[in-house]
Amino acid sequence: MVVDTETIAGVETGPVVKIDLTDEAIDGDRPEGAELIRRVLRTLPGAPGVYRMLDAKGQVLYVGKARDLRRRVTAYTKPTGHSNRILRMIAATRSMEIVTTRSETEALLLEANLIKRLKPRYNIVLRDDKSFPDVLITTAHPFPQILKHRGARSQKGEYFGPFASAGAVNRTLNSLQKAFLLRSCSDALFESRTRPCLLYQIKRCSGPCADLISQSDYAALVDQAREFLAGRSREVQEALSRRMGEASENLEFERASVYRDRIRALTQVQSHQGVNPRGLEEADVMAIHQEGGQSCIQVFFFRVGQNWGNHAYFPRHEQGLGADDVLAAFITQFYDTRSPPRLVLLDREVSERAIIEEALTIKAGRRVRVLIPQRGEKRELVIDALRNAQSALGRRMAESSTQKRLLEQAGALFGLDAPPGRIEVYDNSHIQGSHAVGAMIVAGPEGFDKAQYRKFNIRDTELVPGDDYAMLREVLKRRFLRLAREDPAREGAQWPDLVLIDGGAGQLSAAQGVMAELGLEDVPLIGIAKGPDRNAGREQFHVPGRPIFELPPRDSTLYFLQRLRDEAHRFAIGSHRARRSKAIGQSTLDDIPGIGARRKRALLHHFGSARAVERAPLADLEQVDGISRSVAQRIHDHFHAAH
Repeated sequence: MVVDTETIAGVETGPVVKIDLTDEAIDGDRPEGAELIRRVLRTLPGAPGVYRMLDAKGQVLYVGKARDLRRRVTAYTKPTGHSNRILRMIAATRSMEIVTTRSETEALLLEANLIKRLKPRYNIVLRDDKSFPDVLITTAHPFPQILKHRGARSQKGEYFGPFASAGAVNRTLNSLQKAFLLRSCSDALFESRTRPCLLYQIKRCSGPCADLISQSDYAALVDQAREFLAGRSREVQEALSRRMGEASENLEFERASVYRDRIRALTQVQSHQGVNPRGLEEADVMAIHQEGGQSCIQVFFFRVGQNWGNHAYFPRHEQGLGADDVLAAFITQFYDTRSPPRLVLLDREVSERAIIEEALTIKAGRRVRVLIPQRGEKRELVIDALRNAQSALGRRMAESSTQKRLLEQAGALFGLDAPPGRIEVYDNSHIQGSHAVGAMIVAGPEGFDKAQYRKFNIRDTELVPGDDYAMLREVLKRRFLRLAREDPAREGAQWPDLVLIDGGAGQLSAAQGVMAELGLEDVPLIGIAKGPDRNAGREQFHVPGRPIFELPPRDSTLYFLQRLRDEAHRFAIGSHRARRSKAIGQSTLDDIPGIGARRKRALLHHFGSARAVERAPLADLEQVDGISRSVAQRIHDHFHAAH
């Protein structure tokens, strides 16, 4: 079977050929595994490309790349030389998909993209693939905004990053606001303000929204921030020091104190950046440590000569794989959705380093080098990353051991057949029924799985405000209806082994009703409610068919279940606050066609509030600068057509 060409990860491939190996049966004989693969070798080209091995259900078992597809796939037909992992994969293979590329380098890029997208069972898979935050200085507005940005760099502006964590970029932004007084508010909020906000009062903004600084003076502050983030911090600080000295000599002590505070803020940014190597402008430093069948890869980010933090990764792989193979697979997946720096430093040699280097060069559109330093400052950085990897893996193994024991205790407490591999916890958050949000968090053997968290904006317009039971019913119905549609056989890993409901008998009864309606009565449901006087530590557990009970104070299982409940509560409140904040930032003027930021600002300047605009007669609307008669009529009709 031949499918049309694909373009994946920027690689234009040849035709995608799907071969159903079971169709190769002869006289009703249906061979398996290696024999199936052997019978279709004649159809494989001796060209570079990528192959996918699929099981009887069409799920991808493995994605591999090859310089010569025929030679590489032939290796799977040999009876010896395979690990147990590969033997299991061969035995389960029932079909293959073959795609050719122009070079082995393009095959490597395509392989990394497919592994990340499909997450095959037998590949090394990068699980924690969140994007890293940047500092963004926008350029689409006369008064640029400085803010944290995460995700695709689609917004117009200058990006500085990546920072290893939200905490690192938040600390940096906090200090940059003090140092350069740049606004952080959105363009819509900026246009609607007539007086400066609190940030101006606490000296973290120069007040451009209220015309308290000229555009040229504000542009000078933007240039200073850009210079600092580009690595020229010494020049910026020296210039501020000169201005502080000049102000002091002229007895302008208040202005001098402003420069002093700005210098102090810049020093604070640098103090959080740790070791800043002299000879390293732009690089990622990677080191891997293996122990107990697990791997940890530590990545340090150096940009513009500054250390912008580090992050630990724990890729999924079968036991027995060498550190060099794991690290090589990690590198290509790591940069699949990220722009590589000019230099990548590794703690060891990896297979096909030259091809990886060429692939990263194609990805970046400029020369990228992958090096293994042997001496000097760069070697010290690699050794430091290795020490961090060893420490992070040690902590993770200790936490995993504790987590495993806690899951076993929870399974025994609630009478489960086995320790739960996936626990889902549900909670709601609202204020008198407004901006209601339901939340689901997930935990398992490796702790909280934040990639699986879900929030549910309550949609039922007939719901009585504040009806927690109805909100819970809507959340559970939406969650499990979708799950039943996507995996009716209940064979996937998305089905929970245990569901915890934040609440007592009423919430548990509501949840049971939903499950009975959906025919899912076998999903274990537990209610966890605060004890008398809502006293934490005296939680009461509601288990169907059993009396209400409590656990002894300081019980490790109690602490574990409290932590799950508190995490759900935290996530629910955060989701509710985000929805409420978004609603607060909106105006009734936003819904009027043709009313942009400038006209909205003019209306608010003239009338003082959106409510006053709603009540204004047509004649008064026509008096506003920039509002023509036709636009005034449109505004008036928008608010009064229904009356």
